Amino acid sequence: MRETPFSRTSAARHGTVSAVRGAVLDVRFEEGALPEIEEALIVEKNGGGEILVEVQAHLDRNSIRAIALQSTVGLSRGRRVRATGGPIEIAVGDATLGRLIDVTGGVGDNGPPLPTDAPRRPIHRAPPPLADRPRGAKIFVTGIKIIDLLTPIAQGGKAAMFGGAGVGKTVLVMELIHAMVSGYRGVSVFAGVGERSREGHELLLDMGRSGVLDRTVLVYGQMNEPPGARWRAPLTALTIAEYFRDEKRQNVLLLMDNVFRFVQAGAEVSGLLGRLPSRVGYQPTLASEVAALHERIASVGGVGVTAIEAVYVPADDFTDPAVTTIATHIDSMIVLSRQMAAEGMYPAIDPIASSSVLLDPLVVGEEHANVATEVRRVIEHYLELQDVIALLGVEELGADDRKLVARARRLQRFLTQPFAVAEVFTGAPGRSVPLVDTLAGCRAILSGACDDWRESSFYMVGTLEEAELKEKAAARTDAETKEGRA
Repeated sequence: MRETPFSRTSAARHGTVSAVRGAVLDVRFEEGALPEIEEALIVEKNGGGEILVEVQAHLDRNSIRAIALQSTVGLSRGRRVRATGGPIEIAVGDATLGRLIDVTGGVGDNGPPLPTDAPRRPIHRAPPPLADRPRGAKIFVTGIKIIDLLTPIAQGGKAAMFGGAGVGKTVLVMELIHAMVSGYRGVSVFAGVGERSREGHELLLDMGRSGVLDRTVLVYGQMNEPPGARWRAPLTALTIAEYFRDEKRQNVLLLMDNVFRFVQAGAEVSGLLGRLPSRVGYQPTLASEVAALHERIASVGGVGVTAIEAVYVPADDFTDPAVTTIATHIDSMIVLSRQMAAEGMYPAIDPIASSSVLLDPLVVGEEHANVATEVRRVIEHYLELQDVIALLGVEELGADDRKLVARARRLQRFLTQPFAVAEVFTGAPGRSVPLVDTLAGCRAILSGACDDWRESSFYMVGTLEEAELKEKAAARTDAETKEGRA
C-alpha cells in the first residue's frame, strides 16, 4: 500500500462503516460529536491499507455519509474509521515541483515520496477578500496571435476555452504550457481532471523533454478514479498554486483540463448522495461549486494565479447549464469552432463568438482596441455574405464587398499559427508572435497593403514578414514555371 499523507494522522474519534454503496460510505460514530462537513476520515481496508473519504452529510445524531476519494473495492461493513479532525491536507511548496501527485497528495510518478517536513495546507480555503485584490489589470501575452489580439488574458484572471470534442482544446492548452512556461518566470500547476491515462503520460514526457518540468506541478484525477477524486483534484491544484502565490510571492499559471469533468464529477457525487437532480440532470449545487473554485483564483499583493481552463461543450450546446455557469466567472472566453477546424484554420478559435472584458481602450490601449474591432467587423461582414457567395458567387458582389471579402479571408489565414506541440505531426516549427507584430500584420491587411498577395501566403505563418517571404517564393516559382513552358 502506497503511503498517503494521512497514514500518520492520529485522531480521538472513531467509528465503523455501516454501509458501502460504491463510492459512498455511511459511518456510525457511537459517542462524541460528529465530524464536520468536508472533514477527512481514514477507513481501514480489509487485509491492511487505508482509504481516504470526505464527510458530505450528517444523517442523524450518530451517522454521517461520506464520499470516497480512493477505490472502495473490497471494503466491507464494520471496518474501523477514524476522524482526522480537519479537511484533507496536502504537501505544498518546492518539494512538489517536477512531480505528479494525486488528489490526496500521494505521488504517482514512480519517484520517492514527498518529504515529511514539506509544508502542508488544507484543500478547502476561503477566497482572498476583495479589498486585497488589485484594481488594475495587466495583459498576459501568450504569443498566440488570435488570443492576444481578440481575447487578451489578464494576469491573475481567468480564461476558458470552450469547445466540443475534437476541436483542439487540449492541443491549445499544451501549446500554452509550452509557450508560456518556457518564457514565463513563475510556476505552473496543471490540473488534469478526468484525463485519459495516455494524455497524462504524454504530458509528463513532453514536459520532461522540453525542460520545463522542474517548474511545474502535475495534479491528476483521472478518468478511472472515483468521482470524488476527480471532484477534488482542482482544489488540490489550486491549493498548491495559492501557496506559491501567498508564501513564495511568485506568479502562478494554473491550467485545468477539463473543467467540465469537474462539474460532471460533482453531478456523480450528488447522485450518489441521493440528492434530487436539477436542470438537465446536473447537481442542485452546481452554481455554488463552480463559484467556490473560481473565486479563489485571484491576484493578491502584486502576484496572482492566472487560470486557463479547457471546457468541454457537450454536443456543441453552448446553452448547457454547466457551460453557462462556468462562463459567468470567466474574463476571457475563447470559443473553438468545429467549422473552422474542418477548414483547417488552427487554432480553430471563432473570432466573433470569442470575447474578453479586457478588450477595452483603457486596458489594452486605443490602437489595439481599434485594430481588434476592425478585424472583427471585417470578418463578421464576410460571414454575413457567405450565403450570397455560396448561391451566386463572389463575382456578384459589389466592388467594396469583394475587397472586404478578400481582406477577411487573408485575416482569417493570418490568424492561424503553427504550434510547437504539433510539430511532430505537421513538420512546421512552432511560432510565438509578439503582440506588436500581430497588430502590424493586421493593420497592413486591413489597409489594403497586401491585397495583391496570395491567400496561401498568410496561412500558418508567424509574422507578416514570413508571409511576404512565402509570397516572394511563390512568385519566383510561378515565374520559373512560365519560363519553363515558354
